[in-house]
Amino acid sequence: IEERASVAEARSVERVLKPTSIAVVGASRDPESLGHQVLRQLIRHRFNGPVYPVNREASFVASVRAWRSVVDLPGEVDLAVVCVPAAEVLRVVEECAVKRVQALVVLSSGFADQDTAGEELEAELVAYARRHGMRLLGPNTLGLINTDPSVSMHATFVPVDVEAGRVGLAAQS
Repeated sequence: IEERASVAEARSVERVLKPTSIAVVGASRDPESLGHQVLRQLIRHRFNGPVYPVNREASFVASVRAWRSVVDLPGEVDLAVVCVPAAEVLRVVEECAVKRVQALVVLSSGFADQDTAGEELEAELVAYARRHGMRLLGPNTLGLINTDPSVSMHATFVPVDVEAGRVGLAAQS
């Protein structure tokens, strides 16, 4: 039983660390926005899969075709990087559940880092993601980087170049 649980846990984390497709929800045309910066980093670091910008108002972001909703995206989406205001995050996560997105990285702030209402919103977000079998990093996270050449994922707004190697780092404040 323990071995089965360990294998299942490893597979669920793999959804986060080795996605084959990524949606950037809140990918804005504003180069200063988090969503725009995440999209640029994924493209610049040559993520080995499709990257789908999601923007309710734009057809293209950074010269890449954009979609109005996660539900509208073609094919499967393994990971959604969420960069929308806190009040919109749960709606986006509900769309991700409909699309059967398996993992979420929520960069948005305004949750437990803000106040008691934000803490309640965060608890609701975590409960919803768990109910729908989605792995969740965040909210209010810097993002995620995997330098494995078979992945090349730089899902963060931080403009840092990380050398590939055998060391992993997970940090929480």
